[in-house]
Parts: sequence; C-alpha cells; structure tokens
Amino acid sequence: MKKGSLVILTALMFLVLLAGEPIAGEAPIRIGAILPLTGEQAEFGAIEKNSFIMGLEEINRAGGIKGRPIELLFEDDCGKPDNGRLAVEKLVTQESVVALTGGYSSAVTYVMCAVAQQLKTPFLVTTGSADKITEQGWDYVFRINPPVSEYSKALNSFLSEIVRPTSVAILHENTLFGQSGAKEFADQCEKAGIKILVKEGYESGSTDFKPLLIKVKSARPDFVYMVSYVMDAALLMRQSMELNFNARLFVGAGAGFTIPDFARQAGPAAEYVFSADLWTPNLPYPGAMEYYNNYQKRFGSVTGYHGAEAYASIYVIADALRRAREITPEAIREALTYTDLMTAFGPVKFVTYGKKKQQNALPTFLVQWQKGALETVWPKNVSTKPYAYPVPEWSSR
Repeated sequence: MKKGSLVILTALMFLVLLAGEPIAGEAPIRIGAILPLTGEQAEFGAIEKNSFIMGLEEINRAGGIKGRPIELLFEDDCGKPDNGRLAVEKLVTQESVVALTGGYSSAVTYVMCAVAQQLKTPFLVTTGSADKITEQGWDYVFRINPPVSEYSKALNSFLSEIVRPTSVAILHENTLFGQSGAKEFADQCEKAGIKILVKEGYESGSTDFKPLLIKVKSARPDFVYMVSYVMDAALLMRQSMELNFNARLFVGAGAGFTIPDFARQAGPAAEYVFSADLWTPNLPYPGAMEYYNNYQKRFGSVTGYHGAEAYASIYVIADALRRAREITPEAIREALTYTDLMTAFGPVKFVTYGKKKQQNALPTFLVQWQKGALETVWPKNVSTKPYAYPVPEWSSR
C-alpha cells in the first residue's frame, strides 16, 4: 500500500465473496482504523490489519449491526505522529466515521487520541501503551490493552518467587513507549529492593549496541530488562552473545520480543530469552485458540497479542454499536463506557483507577523462547512448558 492511501474494506464486498449475498438495509456504518502499514512498524500493522479484517468479516456474516454492515476505512500513519493526526482529521471530517480504532506506536497514538478528543469522536486504542494516554481525563478515549507499566506484572512475581535478583540493568529505546516502560519498571524495581545499576536509552535503529552492552556487562547486573522493538531487540541479543555477556536472564518488555521475526533475526541468541506478554492462544478465553488457528491457516503466519488486541477491538466496537441508542459518536462513546464483554483477548471493561480513565485492566504473562518456539512459562497454571532457568552461559550451549 502506498503511503497515505485509504483502503476501504467494504463489508458488502466481503459478503458477496464470502456469504453469497450482501446484507440488505441501510448504508454501512463507517469506522476508521489507523495503523502503521508502511515503515519500520509495518509488520505489526499488517498483523493488526489482518485481524481487524477477520473480525469484521465474522461480524458482517452474522448480520452486521441492526441489519447494517460495518465498513472499515484504513489509514496508514507510517509510524509518524503528524501522519496520525492528519489521518484522524481526514477520517472524521471528510469520511464521516462515527468511531476510530487502531493506534500502535505510543507517540502516534497519543497525538491521535488528542485530536479525536478535540473532534469528539470515540477512539478505542488497540496497542499504544504509554501510561499517559489514559491519564489525560479524556472522555472519548478508551484502551483495550494494558498500559506499559502493567506489562511486567507476571514478570515481577516470577522475579520475586524464582529469581530473587538483587540488581538490574534497564535498556530502552528513546521513544514515548521506551521511556515510559523503563521509568515504570525502574520504579517497580526500587520498591522491590532491586538495585538499578544501569538505566540507559538508545536511538531506535542503531546498528552498534556493543559500547552500551560493554558498559552493562562491566556493571554485572543479575538480569537485563529491555524495552525495544524487533530490530533493536534482535541486535541487542546477537551482540550480547558476541560479547559473551552472561546475565542470569534477559527479559523483554513485550513488543519486539514476542513475534517470530525476533527469533529469525536473533538466531541462536534468541534461545532462553524471556519476555512479558499480554496474551497467548492457550488462555481460557472463548475463541482465543480458534482465532489463532484461523489466522495461521488464512495468512500462513502466526499471530500474537498485537493481533488479538485488534481482533477483539472490532468486536468491542460492534458490541457498543448494538447497544448505542443511535449511531452517532456521542451515543457510541456512551455505550463504550458500559462495555462488559468477554473476547478472545480477554475480558473488556473500561474502568477508572489511579490516574487512568476508561482503561481495560488485564493480567499479563511471561513467555520464553525455547527451541525456536515461544512458550508460556508463567504463571504455571497457564504454562505450555516449564521455564528454563537458570539460563546456561553462551559458551555451554
């Protein structure tokens, strides 16, 4: 897809192709979806777009909303805040969408939410996770995924019960996502009595992390926590192996550490790497495994929590549309506030706690790469394989 292009996924066309006959009735209900479809984050955008399409087709095959199909209008933000802002303005003022969803990069999502609030159009955030997105008091912004400060809930219990570390090094990309995630995890470590030996940011897309890793290796932390997207995540691990830097464990904060491309790019250095995760297909959520299997069958690749978030988001919007007193932005916003829905991503209910407003609260999980597969290892009641710990040194693998 070319940058800035608008792809209209017309539900009527899907019904002709997939169900034989279109839904009779009024015009489609138009919803905007904004994702990074080109640029460095395009792989994630593609997973989410595919998942939106899957959910859209299922909803429309089942009769749509009050006899009307949903129509998704996709815009490419290219991973840039200015593009995201323009996309929101275009979809609301020119395309007359009644609600918005999507949002991958936190920096882009924050800008889009501010514009949606100004234009009084509900925005269901799918992935953008910086805490401040739901800390502005915005009443048109809802978020289905946990904030980045909560990604490490399962990791924290694993650390306290199994690892019992005394020190950590925290590395993060210098983005809103990276800085927010690193700050929140550092605060959690301090409360747990874990000494922070190194806390340092880097520019995303760097090609040489060795000076930074040498500094971390000299500090000799018990473990390393990294907030990184996929290319940086893979390179950090490859260069840690090249430097023979042995920490007791390496842990990622989700994002780039949980997709197949990480294992492909990192190669042998991916083995035994842990990561926080927000979803796995073996969780006891209705439709979770079915979504996972259907995605793999249709697209020939695996999906993860990013896709599950998108798949669930279109169902949350459809649920709000069914309950809304009328199909207007204000009525949809009101309906979203009363959401109480079980999805393939888990339960969705927008609540207020601490500084957060209209935030979905969910458990998180710990996964580990074992023999090229991403296994759920914590908590034990949902694990697919036992955790591998202590992690062997590079030279003994």
